[in-house]
Amino acid sequence: MNAPALTFRPIQQLPDQLISQIAAGEVVERPSAVVKELLENALDAGSTQITVRLEEGGVKRIAITDNGRGIPPEELPLALARHATSKIASLTDLENVSTLGFRGEALASIAAVASVRVTSRTAGSPHAYEIVGSHHGAVSPSSGAFGTTIDVQDLYFNTPARRKFLKSEQTEYAHCAEVVRRIALARPDVSFSLTHNGRTIDHWNVSEPAKRSAQILGGDFAEARLALDESAGPLRLHGYVGLPTASKARADGQFFYVNGRFVRDKLLVHAVRAAYQDVLHGDRFPSYVLALELDPALVDVNVHPSKIEVRFRDSRAVHQFVFHAVQRTLAQTSATAHGSAPAPISAAEIKPSGTPVWQPRPHEQTSFGSQLAPTFSPSPFAPGSRWDEPRAGVTQSTEAYGALFAANESARPAAPAQSPATVPLSASERPLSNEDFPLGFALAQLHGIYILAQNTKGLVLVDMHAAHERILYEQLKQALDARLDGQEEMQVQAMLIPVTFYADAVEVATAQDHQDTLKALGFDIAALSPTTLAVRSVPSLLKNADAQTLARDVLRDVREYGGSRVLVERRNELLGTLACHTAVRANRILSTPEMNALLRQMESTERADQCNHGRPTWVQLEIAALDKLFLRGQ
Repeated sequence: MNAPALTFRPIQQLPDQLISQIAAGEVVERPSAVVKELLENALDAGSTQITVRLEEGGVKRIAITDNGRGIPPEELPLALARHATSKIASLTDLENVSTLGFRGEALASIAAVASVRVTSRTAGSPHAYEIVGSHHGAVSPSSGAFGTTIDVQDLYFNTPARRKFLKSEQTEYAHCAEVVRRIALARPDVSFSLTHNGRTIDHWNVSEPAKRSAQILGGDFAEARLALDESAGPLRLHGYVGLPTASKARADGQFFYVNGRFVRDKLLVHAVRAAYQDVLHGDRFPSYVLALELDPALVDVNVHPSKIEVRFRDSRAVHQFVFHAVQRTLAQTSATAHGSAPAPISAAEIKPSGTPVWQPRPHEQTSFGSQLAPTFSPSPFAPGSRWDEPRAGVTQSTEAYGALFAANESARPAAPAQSPATVPLSASERPLSNEDFPLGFALAQLHGIYILAQNTKGLVLVDMHAAHERILYEQLKQALDARLDGQEEMQVQAMLIPVTFYADAVEVATAQDHQDTLKALGFDIAALSPTTLAVRSVPSLLKNADAQTLARDVLRDVREYGGSRVLVERRNELLGTLACHTAVRANRILSTPEMNALLRQMESTERADQCNHGRPTWVQLEIAALDKLFLRGQ
């Protein structure tokens, strides 16, 4: 195939109109980009009330009205001129940007591909003024309330080729509505109203962040979220992370903001994803609304014209801070973590547990490897007592159910005594109640797989293998972390024969530039030539892993995120396999004290709502759902 013939012209200055249209191709990708730029300008103007009116998905008209400080009449032409802004004036200002907009390109780019009318009135002005078209237009008196209205009509009317690339009206409207939702989610202190083709679609009054997020993301997220607010030095992360049970098949429930700006940053996404690793099942995506606040000088927002990407000066510190903050919050996902038992499941469908709300009791640290046997700690009941004896706080129905299994229980051999992994409360220390033990008390075992227990809300179903697997996994992690926190040196395994492999220039440069980080992680990776790396040692815990694959993963992680998560991920993978192989297996018959001991350990174990693979370990079936199955009260 022959290449097209090239036409050479002399170098010449492009017309201003063509320059603006080229710039508009970067800034004004579709109607939603116009909405984003205008909303950011309205917020920068100090608005507390914003109205967005759309027609035909924003292609025919986008009108945004705010009650901000307004634009003086003498500055209206400059507002439509290229590279004119009131937000920065020097390189120092650019390196410390605290506003959402700062380029001075948005209005000029929009005016290059659409018909624009700007009407504005400042606090000291007797009436409003307007300008139509471009910065060459005349400023004339007009009517209007305090604030600014920007009316954009007939988008791409003068560039029909660009207009052909737009999608259907409904698709373009959906993109515009999503932009409004994102910005409204970040600013609950501002009221927003959205109309389309004359019909009001959404309206959000000024409210608290919890209420605004519930309004926009729905009741399902509001009922399955954990609040987060942590600070470290100049960094603060706050917002809500969804429980693993609120995960989705698509990543459409993830909202991350940096200094109030919605961003899609791979470093931040990776940090959150890594924090969910132990509790998320398969290819599911977590839902969250998180806001990171830091000194503007520590983040570069001038990376892309759309300002949706950022670059941190200390990416490793930011990654670790976000990872540990989210991980600590998710550690609350246990049966006693937050104040009420999990959300009930319907009679027609068993769903994973919802938001738990009790605070977990502290549990003892165990020595590394002390809980490998697939047995449980002693029952929290006093020696010689039976679980179905009358006690304060336990309903009489529990005693009645217990009588059904008395014969079988007496025939079982006594459970062997084991060293406790927790400190249980005996009946002599304080009365047993369902507030102390929200998972209730064991009734029976079903098919050697599930434990049936009763609490004040109804029936609890527990997957005993999954639950025990999580308990052992957390104990192994805590024991190993305790060793590492005790300032023990990283144990490394030297290679008798170094493993060499071909590496590209980026991998070689990473190995040379991050030697201190790699050695701190237990790796000795040296360059033998411009195209060859040698692995001389790896952490002892991962000595059986493929050295070449492990080295490539560590180098990639160090390069992209400033610090390696591979070591922790591989370590946890190994501990998870160990816990899975040593957890109680299916078809093992458990005594009632053993089943109750497992329930008590679940209540004091972090992340006990899910197994290591993210599957639920227990569900709640309420009495109302059982009544519905049997048509009681109907």
